[in-house]
Formats: sequence, C-alpha cells, structure tokens
Amino acid sequence: MKNDPYARCLEQMFRLRRFGIKLGLDLIGTILDRLGNPHTRYRTIHIAGTNGKGSVAAYLSAILKCAGYRVGRYTSPHLERFNERICIDDRPIADDEVVDTYRRVRNVGDLDREPTFFEFATAMALDAFARHRVQWAVIETGMGGRLDATNVIVPQLSVITNISLEHKEYLGTGLAAIAGEKAGIIKPGVPAVCGARQAAARGVITARAEKMSAPLYFLGRHYRVRKKPGSDHFNYHGIHHKWRDLHTSLIGRHQLENAAHALAACDLLKNRGQLDLDRNTVARGLAMARWPGRLEIVMHRPLVILDGAHNLAAARNLARHLESSYRGRKITMVVGILDDKPFASILGHLARCCRKMIFTQPEIGRAVPARRLYRAAAAYNIERQIHVPVAEAVGRAIEAAGADEVVCIAGSLYVVGEAKTALSAWLPSRMTEDGK
Repeated sequence: MKNDPYARCLEQMFRLRRFGIKLGLDLIGTILDRLGNPHTRYRTIHIAGTNGKGSVAAYLSAILKCAGYRVGRYTSPHLERFNERICIDDRPIADDEVVDTYRRVRNVGDLDREPTFFEFATAMALDAFARHRVQWAVIETGMGGRLDATNVIVPQLSVITNISLEHKEYLGTGLAAIAGEKAGIIKPGVPAVCGARQAAARGVITARAEKMSAPLYFLGRHYRVRKKPGSDHFNYHGIHHKWRDLHTSLIGRHQLENAAHALAACDLLKNRGQLDLDRNTVARGLAMARWPGRLEIVMHRPLVILDGAHNLAAARNLARHLESSYRGRKITMVVGILDDKPFASILGHLARCCRKMIFTQPEIGRAVPARRLYRAAAAYNIERQIHVPVAEAVGRAIEAAGADEVVCIAGSLYVVGEAKTALSAWLPSRMTEDGK
C-alpha cells in the first residue's frame, strides 16, 4: 500500500482541511489560472440546494449523454471510492487519472495557503474534464453556493433544488440566510430554475436573480410534473416544451421533483439553442439515470434498501416512501448519523416506520456514537440494538430478517458507502445488477 501512488495521493488529500467555505474563491481561482483555466473550455450546469442535487446531476448527465454529448459530472461525497466524484460519461475516472490529475494540481505550488480537500478535488475535476474534452460538465456544489469552490464557473444554467436548514455554522441560522448562500450561484444573465417553496427563501432568490438580470423559473409556477393516475409514468409541463409519458429509474415520489428540475434545465437550454434533444432523448436519459445509495435496492430476499437520508428532509422522504411502499412488512433500520445533523429529529422520522433499529457508526470521526443514538431512541416503541462497525450491523440485520422483511440502511452516505462495500464482499451472488 505504501508504494501505491493512488493510495498515497488520496492519503495526502484526506489530510487536508475538510471545510473552507468562508475562505473565499481566490485560491481556487489561482489554482485554475495556473492550470490554464480548464473550466472555460466546456459548457457547464451548476447545481445547488439542500436535497436532490446528486439526483438532478445524474438525470442531466444521462440525458446529455443520450443526446450525444461528452459529459463530465462532479458530485460529492463519494460512497466507496474517491473516483466516483469525477465521472466522464457516467463512468468514474481511472486510478491512474486520479494520480495524474492530483499531481497536476499539487505541482501548481506557491499558494497563499494550503487548499482544503474540497478545493483540491474541485480543481482536479475541472482540470480532468478539460483533458477529456467534455462538451458539457454538470457541477454540484459541495456546500452552500456563494463561496463554494465550484462557484468559479460561469454556467449556461443554474439549478437550486430546494432550501432547508443545514450547515448552520457555515451558511447561517435561518432560511433567508441559507437561501442567500445558495442563490450565490446565480450569475449575470444566466437563467436559473428553482424548487424552493418557502416565501422567505423565494424572496431572497428572486432578489438575487433580479440583481443579476437572470431569468428565474420556479417549480409549480413555471414548470411542473404530474403523475399519471394508476401509473409510475408522468408528464412534464414546462416553460417552452411539454414532454409526456416519462418514467424515471430512481425510486421515490420526491424524484419527480428532481426530474422536473432536470427537465426544466433541458427545456431552457433547448429553447436557447444550446442543446439539441427531443422527447425521446429526454425519456431515455431519465430511464437510464443511476444514482447509487438513494433508495437503491441491492437485495430482494430480504429486501435490502440503501438510502443516505443524511439530513432531516431526506429522512422525512425516506419515511414516507417506506410507509407507503412497504406497509405491513417488518422493517429493520440500520442507522448511523454524523454529528453535524439534527440526529434526534432524524431518528423521530425513521423510528415511525420500523419495528427495530440497529445503531452503528461509520469510520469517519464525525459520527454520533452509536450509544448516544441508542439512548435518543429510547422514547420510541421499537426494538433497539447496537452493532459497530457498519459491516457487522448490516450482517446482523440481514441474518435476523425473514425473507419477506425489509432492511433499510440509512442516516449517512458514509454508512451507505461502508454498507455497499460490505455487501459486495459478502453477498455478490445475491446482489442485484444495480447493486454491483
């Protein structure tokens, strides 16, 4: 391992500071300038928001690929391997490309300060996309938007999925403050689509768009999706186009909204002459999109579902899905949560839809101790257990579950990542094709 260049470069990167959102964009701008400003060599779509960013990115990259474009996609965090963050045509870059791109960024040198992990990874992604000669890159913010390292780009279109309270120590303590950070990705004259529903958030985002002279379109007002009765298909009623009888590969009613944002982006870019696509291309892309770890079914007997549910809104969506889709079936929840999340409230939503909870914790140092989660759930009328590490918790849950029962692994994408690794090692013959 010590002689493995890939392992060495990742070790060096993971030693970098985790957050740098308050430090500004000067450093990432300097790095990219010295790399020849790779982010100016392709068109981009920029995505911010509290939930759904990755799903929207997955839809957009799949649609663009179906339309015949070469597409880069930058998302975070990864589930199992760093390479997942930087994809070309939906495939993670190879280990040797990670090493090569890492060295290119590291060799910039003579900087005012050490980059954060996210700044370093962002520079790597933007450089890799240029070297792969992508035509479009779909870029997800890491946190916030205004001072996020990804905000050095000037996109063709911005997407703000939704707004809820998160990362208050970095983004502010109220919806208006958080909305202001997310709205920071809106650039002069660049159209934006938005799923925020709260009046306070909409007001802040609207003010930013007006200041930037940027056309702004809201879900429910300018574009919408409607599910067809008795079917899992839906129709999109958009700004300039209507696309009927669509279907998404991703599970959950909340995915209809995520699909709507992706479709609105395509709608606007097509109307502006920046994208060449039709209804059939859009339909194929939605059906082909994959986004692991989000209501991902990886086994069937018992049914094993992976879902990050890493914040309060996501936990609420997961609980609704489990209650509506698996009513009457015994559900065991394997849960681990990070300490920057409102874990007591998250547990409240997850506990209402299961009969047993197994508390665990991922290897990352920011995990809430499993014992603390166990105590916090004492008020709920459910069976409780503690098993650490994640691999043991998953194994115990599956071994104890009957063939017709459900095991859901949730609370953090880090927990889901460790669970995927464990499942891949233990039960390859029982994994579904999507779970491999």
